[in-house]
Amino acid sequence: MASSMRISRLLSRSFLPASTNSLFSRGGGGALGGGLSKFSTAAATEEPIKPPVRVEHTQLLIDGKFVDATSGKTFPTLDPRTGDVIALVAEGDHEDVDQAVSVARKAFDHGPWPKMTAYERQRILLRAADLLEKHNDELAALETWDNGKPYEQSAQIEVPIVVRLFRYYAGWADKIHGLTVPADGPHHVQTLHEPIGVAGQIIPWNFPLLMFAWKVCPALACGNTVVIKTAEQTPLSALYASKLLHEAGLPPGVLNVISGFGPTAGAAIASHMNIDKLAFTGSTDTGKVVLELAAKSNLKPVTLELGGKSPFIVCEDADVDEAVELAHFALFFNQGQCCCAGSRTFVHERVYDEFIEKARARALKRAVGDPFKGGIEQGPQIDSEQFQKILKYIRSGVESGATLETGGDRFGNSGFYVQPTVFSNVKDDMLIAKETIFGPVQSILKFKELDEVIHRANNTHYGLAAGVFTKNINTANTLTRALKVGTVWVNCFDVFDAAIPFGGYKMSGHGREKGEYSLKNYLQVKAVVTSLKNPAWL
Repeated sequence: MASSMRISRLLSRSFLPASTNSLFSRGGGGALGGGLSKFSTAAATEEPIKPPVRVEHTQLLIDGKFVDATSGKTFPTLDPRTGDVIALVAEGDHEDVDQAVSVARKAFDHGPWPKMTAYERQRILLRAADLLEKHNDELAALETWDNGKPYEQSAQIEVPIVVRLFRYYAGWADKIHGLTVPADGPHHVQTLHEPIGVAGQIIPWNFPLLMFAWKVCPALACGNTVVIKTAEQTPLSALYASKLLHEAGLPPGVLNVISGFGPTAGAAIASHMNIDKLAFTGSTDTGKVVLELAAKSNLKPVTLELGGKSPFIVCEDADVDEAVELAHFALFFNQGQCCCAGSRTFVHERVYDEFIEKARARALKRAVGDPFKGGIEQGPQIDSEQFQKILKYIRSGVESGATLETGGDRFGNSGFYVQPTVFSNVKDDMLIAKETIFGPVQSILKFKELDEVIHRANNTHYGLAAGVFTKNINTANTLTRALKVGTVWVNCFDVFDAAIPFGGYKMSGHGREKGEYSLKNYLQVKAVVTSLKNPAWL
């Protein structure tokens, strides 16, 4: 309990006084720990810190063994701090996917995993959680090295949440059951909740380990086997974690990991005739392709967790200092590379000017630099492509007439760092207010009436999440029911408890991840009807 409370405090931004702010809230003067200057290029020009971990696994994981790609091809995974190569990783394609699906099918149809008792599966998942917890620091270092997110975030927040997810779903393993259903006649009716079979899963680069756990945990708890493709930008941490799962006793063939590219390995998984269920997290455009491939092959069911353009609504009764801090966290967390980032900050006109001034000041205080350095809030973006995309959106904001309050350029002279950027006087029809930037760019819009902001917040193709900041319970209730999104955070943001379902409305996806709801993604419901002769009761 103490551990989960600590994680919640670190990950969420609650409606609390500034003195209680946690890891991501760095108030006060001009320096962080160790004399680190905030929003200065000093950190970016220093020699990169050597990561405290060795890369041990770069091959594909198929049938419980690390193997080279059939083609012998490899691709580089890069350090976002410098653009240098970390390691060469096996490049899987359709032949490797075929092999992985074949062994996953064998493991499901003939292997021990779906046939062992749910209690035995639970014990293996709990042992895996213990090993993940034991190797917290190595996993966190790999995650930061490959992705660029602050090491403190990886080690103190994300890996502990991964451990919590494994324990949560281990607890579900022996509580999955059907029902006995009364029928209008002499019949005994029961429903069976059966594992769906071989699950194909494709995960993104922004939260590699977390997305690995979101996908793998419910699938395994239900008794399925898995073929998962990692993002080509961030293949390392999932390989290490998968090795630990096998050390915990996971049978060969139950979990297979393919590193590779979307048009080859990803497409092969989405269109494979022997995969029974598909789960994808990524952009909406790619999600459409994945859905089409699944439909054109064997019509496999698909869950999609896609993009967003989430509103963060600051009402007129807000404490501006607290609202600024929470809105800052909602947007800038994880370098802004978060599908549910509060990327449209709607601020009531009565507090708008004060909010702009303080939002600019908070962005200027943000500590940017080598993510392995203590006290850093923001590391580099994932790669050159994303870095250039963000700078393009910033130029678009300036050209369309928004006011650039601070930032707007690269940070330092190496790597993929972007200055924390704040725009004011943003209009709904500007690209920075309509499209997913996936970077540290805060767009602040003004509103007057509640009905007006509800309409504007909902006037988007997306519907992933929203934030509401108010002291008025009636205002909060009005907004939570009116906003067409899968999650509404009230006076907090990015609270990702293992039991809370997550997913979107509209073009933000299909289905839900996490919690009890995600189990439905990996189960088939079978009705069994048996005739009764002379029953004593019905």
